[in-house]
Amino acid sequence: MSTTDQTHSHTPPGFPLPGTVEARRIGAINWMGLWTLFQKETWRFMKIWVQTLAAPAVTTILFMIIFTVALGGSGRVVAGMEFSTFLAPGLMVMAMLQNSFANTSSSILIGKIQGNIVDVLMPPLSASELTIGFVVGGIARGLFVGLSVAFAFWAIPSISISIHAWWAVIYFAISATLMMSLVGVLTGIWAEKFDHSSSITNFVIAPLTLLSGTFYSIERLDPLYQSISKVNPFFYMIDGFRFGFIGRHDSDLMVGAIYILILNIVLWGVTHFIFKRGYRLKA
Repeated sequence: MSTTDQTHSHTPPGFPLPGTVEARRIGAINWMGLWTLFQKETWRFMKIWVQTLAAPAVTTILFMIIFTVALGGSGRVVAGMEFSTFLAPGLMVMAMLQNSFANTSSSILIGKIQGNIVDVLMPPLSASELTIGFVVGGIARGLFVGLSVAFAFWAIPSISISIHAWWAVIYFAISATLMMSLVGVLTGIWAEKFDHSSSITNFVIAPLTLLSGTFYSIERLDPLYQSISKVNPFFYMIDGFRFGFIGRHDSDLMVGAIYILILNIVLWGVTHFIFKRGYRLKA
């Protein structure tokens, strides 16, 4: 039997022959590869949901308890409302930001350290498809964490959670998790060890989050510090997301929405370019 006949005998009916043009034809978008990468990124955190979804909810509740008790208990009022009501949306989006960043940065960094990043680079996935697959996985984790934290707050009678503007909740939640997923991808590609990734978390993500109005209204700050806060993109993400719940904002929502959109476009372009070049990914 010739080699061709052997190939025919091992090819399942309806499948193109290996090595032919039909076998290499995928189309404009590799939907199967993109879906597989997305599944890989989501199952990474869903299989250990206690650590990736439940733990952030517990940590956020502890933040709520500590700050409400330490700063006057249930009698404290901020921006004309109970402090817990003001604080809850900020804590939710803070957890979403941290976890969307952690998902993409750890995925790429672990793949590089363990040497299995090649399993992602070898399939016929374009730079755009790699960007979408990793980033959407990070967005999914961030949104799931936000839902778990919201459910935890809803279960606490002393915390009032209600939606004032769905468009603001959806837009700023997706924009915020998108931005941090992109930053996480860039960090994972740049970092060579976990210390590098931790340095971004400790010296960039955490300070920008804590100084973005999560625990306070910037109207209490001096004009100089208000101006500094309005340069911080985290401020607009948290302020816009909070507006979706309490109907109050410290910034111009349209300016914040456009500012975040521009940053996301720039970060997306940089991420796509780096994937295309293979910087610190391809030997």
